[in-house]
Amino acid sequence: MPVIAPMPAARPARIPSQRDGGADGVVAAGTTVDHLTETYRAHYRSLLGLAALLLDDTASCEDVVQEAFIRVHSARKRVRDPEKTLAYLRQTVVNLSRSALRRRILGLKLLSKPMPDMASAEEGAYDLLERDSLIKAMKGLQRRQREVLVLRYFADMTEAQVASTLGISLGSVKAYGSRGIAALRVAMEAPV
Repeated sequence: MPVIAPMPAARPARIPSQRDGGADGVVAAGTTVDHLTETYRAHYRSLLGLAALLLDDTASCEDVVQEAFIRVHSARKRVRDPEKTLAYLRQTVVNLSRSALRRRILGLKLLSKPMPDMASAEEGAYDLLERDSLIKAMKGLQRRQREVLVLRYFADMTEAQVASTLGISLGSVKAYGSRGIAALRVAMEAPV
């Protein structure tokens, strides 16, 4: 079985400067893994603090910072100036934090509203029976009593509005309402 020897670590390429004339200098290879590791050790906590200012929980902050380092590691050849690695990391943390907040907001908008507590089948059947008996009892009232009660309690009008709508006095509305409720009470309590 052949033995594979590790390759010697390549020295970072020199970045051409204005003094070098630029033409004869070597093109930079990008940020090295060693430089990124040093940046991680030196600035992890400060980047975590930056994420904490933008997000609300520690786990999300740690995830964002880790993801930022992973992305910078993947794109380290594009970060030609090693001095700009920290700035690139900071911008990546800010962008990832924004994305995390957008996902949360979208998730909250898309969450379905909780279902209201549903009545049991027995309660629903009982409500139907009660409503049917109320309708039957309402049909048994005098016309004016029924009109006053429907406008007062189902249309949620005041006594003055009912009087105006029906063209009767306020005293008549009170009398028809009182007699109508008494008749309903008797009709609802009677055995079916």
